Amino acid sequence: MEIPLRVIHSELEIKKTVDELGRQISEQYRGKDLLLVGILNGAFIFLADLSRSLSIPHKIDFMGASSYGDATQSSGNVKITKYPDTNPQGKDILIVEDVIETGLTLGRITGYFLEEGASSVRICSLIVKEKPGRKSFPADFVGYREGDEFLIGYGMDYAGLYRNLPFLATLDDPSLLDENTLS
Repeated sequence: MEIPLRVIHSELEIKKTVDELGRQISEQYRGKDLLLVGILNGAFIFLADLSRSLSIPHKIDFMGASSYGDATQSSGNVKITKYPDTNPQGKDILIVEDVIETGLTLGRITGYFLEEGASSVRICSLIVKEKPGRKSFPADFVGYREGDEFLIGYGMDYAGLYRNLPFLATLDDPSLLDENTLS
């Protein structure tokens, strides 16, 4: 059985967007002590491509947080699963996230970095989901603004699967997914 996917952003479109974000970030952080912090697991592909698009020196670290588990909707409970190895004190932190929905996760992570003495904390998100009546967490650098559709590909998953797709897609019925059906 083939799963009906609708491509939202193609591989080429994503590359152009990431390159433009890299240009903007390089301009903003020139001469600063930049630390990119990717939020695991979803942002790892975006972070890798974004890092390669930067024209300035920078370091990379990771932080883990989850509010989904195996669901398609956030539980509202943010669990920190990994703290960064790099001491953030005095650093300019750029949190790299795959998607912002409610901002609960980013609020918690931003607070952590500020408490630890970071010089600045900003956010770069590939996707910011906008839903009428819901205020989304502000991001400083945004690739795309989307509706509330569930997305897979380019690092985003369903129950840990489909991160490897080189594009971003949506599907009408997530219950159709299993590890043997996507083609």
